[in-house]
Amino acid sequence: MSVPRTILEMKNITKEFPGVKALDTVNLKVIEGEIHAICGENGAGKSTLMKVLSGVYPHGTYDGDILFKDQVCEFKGIKQSENLGIVIIHQELALIPELSIAENIFLGNEQAAKGVINWNDTTRNARDLLEKVGLSESPSTLIKDIGVGKQQLVEIAKALSKNVKLLILDEPTAALNENDSENLLQLLMELRSQGMSAIIISHKLNEIKKVANSVTIIRDGQSIETLDTADITEDRIIKGMVGRSLTNRYPDRELKIGKTFFEVKNWSTYHPLQSERQIVKKVNLHIRQGEIVGIAGLMGAGRTELAMSIFGKSYGKKTTGEILKHGKPLDLTNVTKAIDEGIAYVSEDRKEYGLILMDDIKQNITLASLEKIAKQRVVNESEEFVVAEEYRKKMNIKTPSVMQTVGNLSGGNQQKVVLSKWMFSEPDLLILDEPTRGIDVGAKFEIYTIMNQLANQGKGILVISSELPEIIGMCDRIYVMNEGEITGEVERSVATQETLMKYMTKSRG
Repeated sequence: MSVPRTILEMKNITKEFPGVKALDTVNLKVIEGEIHAICGENGAGKSTLMKVLSGVYPHGTYDGDILFKDQVCEFKGIKQSENLGIVIIHQELALIPELSIAENIFLGNEQAAKGVINWNDTTRNARDLLEKVGLSESPSTLIKDIGVGKQQLVEIAKALSKNVKLLILDEPTAALNENDSENLLQLLMELRSQGMSAIIISHKLNEIKKVANSVTIIRDGQSIETLDTADITEDRIIKGMVGRSLTNRYPDRELKIGKTFFEVKNWSTYHPLQSERQIVKKVNLHIRQGEIVGIAGLMGAGRTELAMSIFGKSYGKKTTGEILKHGKPLDLTNVTKAIDEGIAYVSEDRKEYGLILMDDIKQNITLASLEKIAKQRVVNESEEFVVAEEYRKKMNIKTPSVMQTVGNLSGGNQQKVVLSKWMFSEPDLLILDEPTRGIDVGAKFEIYTIMNQLANQGKGILVISSELPEIIGMCDRIYVMNEGEITGEVERSVATQETLMKYMTKSRG
């Protein structure tokens, strides 16, 4: 029996940034024809390691050695690694919405002769690649006209066009629904059967167990261990990631639920561009003081649109209905009025709507409540620093300084900055849209604990999540949406994934 060949070996990789050692003598070995998972908490160094491998961080900016097919590699840029067949797909997809699928697939790798693109070859080759990844779309379809799940498959087609030998995927299913995630995982297993090797970074441990042959765990910038996934449980992976056992993934809470203080009545809104398309249809819901309420639903059910339309009508047109707080109607015609009325909204897209990535932590935390640290409209920077430092400690934001640029933080720490911003505004109602998307189990537990603390202070919390175990594990009561309507209301004591799914796939009528 032949010994499996090592396709990649990274030896003693060390990478430092100012004030931070991101990687400390990390070792990684990938066998040819396997899917190798990399797990670790946010900020552990997973993405940094992959950027070293792909040449995003060029040779000379790190210590250690990279061997690919027994050849020592000193990549000065991503083009060199791609020429050897190492292709990385980042968590934020690198597609241009206004270009076609075919144009995106061959962007930078054009089907051209003497500087002239051969569009017949481009279209034909794109169609062949789309067939390989299971997409039936026309190569001329614009990227903006297909969903995120299909865009992820276009990224893989783009990688295949570069004759990929080792495919690196960073959180490939973080923004996908269950069906799209399943399709992507099936494709990866099919490509593995054809001999392709892959590295997958994911916080979804059930997916790792399903598709990966082995998993390397990274903690605090160091490689802790490599395990065979056939012989381990999810809890064993978690123990390696956080350095301890998590006996319960959802923290206990002593219920202190009070009276109803927030009500939404007959709330409807229409698509902002397609004026005849109703997105939210006569929704009624209420939230009590100290209560965590969930909204479950499939992608496209209207959950985010409902939340954004409530939050200062930041989504939709022709919005009708009534919102009451302590029995009195609220005027929520814009975001400023919503904040003034004690409502906060943590978007599912923290980078687009939650943070200013080029600003530091300090400025982001105080952004929604500048009047609290200003005198005569002049910000007191010393007070701003004190506030930010307080939240850095309280929220366990892993950073050497609140002067750190937010764009340099890991996803979990960015989410903690967003939460800090809205906690500083002292809301009565906190709307959390996919609050733990792309976040590791340790950071999830911390965010769940914060949610419980806010509820125990009498705040109301409305949680939108696509992870049904999270909804059931954290929420006292759950509304279910489908096609813009509330199709069910379920108490936590009787909530099961089967019950929620039944309501998620049925119409109210």
